[in-house]
Amino acid sequence: MRSIRDWADLGQEMWSYLTGRHAMVNYSFDDMTVEVPRDIGPDAPRAVWKFNGTVRITTSDDHAEG
Repeated sequence: MRSIRDWADLGQEMWSYLTGRHAMVNYSFDDMTVEVPRDIGPDAPRAVWKFNGTVRITTSDDHAEG
């Protein structure tokens, strides 16, 4: 595993792990609030994103063995 330096690296590593295991990833959020840190750490400044409605993320890995 390579070094994780930021949130993008963490997301990429998680996705690689899950799809390497033929995982299907589905998320559904209603009226969601997200605090997005600019840096890593508990005191990092954050941006607040609010979604007034529904956010759905659906994906699957169609890779077939053989």
